[in-house]
Amino acid sequence: MITRREAAKGAALTALSYSRVMGANDRIGLGVIGTGGRGTYVMTLFQKNSDVEVRALCDVYPARIDEAQQKAPGTKTFGAHEDLLALKEVDAVLIGSPDHWHKAHAVDAMNAGKDVYVEKPMCRTREEAPLMVKAARINDRILQIGVQQRSGPIYIEPLELFVRTGKLGTISHIDAIWHGGVTRRMVTEPAEKPSNLDWVRFLGPVKYRDWDPGQYLNFRAYLDFNGGKMTDFGHHWMDVVHMYMGERAPRTASFAGGIYYDFKDGRTAPDTCNALFEYDGFSTLFQSNAYGNPPEYGITFYGDKGRLFVNRNRYEFLSAEKGAQPVVKRTPGDITADHVRNFLDCCKSRKHPNGDCGVASISILPPLLAVQSYVEKRQIRFDPDRLEVFPL
Repeated sequence: MITRREAAKGAALTALSYSRVMGANDRIGLGVIGTGGRGTYVMTLFQKNSDVEVRALCDVYPARIDEAQQKAPGTKTFGAHEDLLALKEVDAVLIGSPDHWHKAHAVDAMNAGKDVYVEKPMCRTREEAPLMVKAARINDRILQIGVQQRSGPIYIEPLELFVRTGKLGTISHIDAIWHGGVTRRMVTEPAEKPSNLDWVRFLGPVKYRDWDPGQYLNFRAYLDFNGGKMTDFGHHWMDVVHMYMGERAPRTASFAGGIYYDFKDGRTAPDTCNALFEYDGFSTLFQSNAYGNPPEYGITFYGDKGRLFVNRNRYEFLSAEKGAQPVVKRTPGDITADHVRNFLDCCKSRKHPNGDCGVASISILPPLLAVQSYVEKRQIRFDPDRLEVFPL
């Protein structure tokens, strides 16, 4: 593994020194920060594009790097993201690290002149989102958030056909459902920390605590690291709501649910999540609960002229007209590949990407407000113009 001193020789981490103008035929040098399951998978989607070359990998656990390097042989490897960002041959960075690191990794990368694709959720707190947008705009960097529905034809087509044409009519309510299976006991092995796993760096901005395999392997079960299902699934679905209804935050957020499958293992993120949001002119109910036989995941838009259901593999529109037959379309594949391609194109064109940080910084607000409602046990009243929570 390359040391920080070797990587940083003569390097100055400034956007001015590292950014370059890419032509349509230029290859994009990619660095990956966070080589766990999702980060490595999305890396392989980048590799399917002929104008991408993976050049560097970074993770706090070398075993994760080794697994990713099998898919990207010959790459430079690092344990600290600052070292990866010092490489001039890295033009863009894929961030697949845990949620509590998203802001720092993204801002550091953009300050180093890199374009950034960061997995959802965009960030862990409301305060972090505008800092990420600011870094993107000041450094003139592309910042794509992994809300891949924005690039999916299965979402774009019904938006154009049924919403923008008025065929759905006035939409008054939306159900956004993404249930999971029954909650199970957390993985807690290895009980002893691997000697080469950098636990302190994993914690990063989070308050120090001794090694806990449950928190490392199941970080989404702890609100110190993320918002649980509300931000993991909720950012995806609430972003679709904003994509269809307009880029504006809700006026209220009310959470109902909790930890109903309690294994007494210290988890703090609720397994049963029901969040009601009031917007100007419509309401949205997001649900992500632990069911043994859950209904199909997806989003249903209810208008006075019909009903539209959409998820990542199909949509169905049913007009309210008497005798109307449903309009159904199905599509296979993973729309993440479309989102990756959009990011790469924008790295060259310098246009805002489909999942630009500007729109994602608004769609992350409903999930984060719902988490606040859960923690504070109250309805959160929000000013969508000033982007501030009203005081009690």
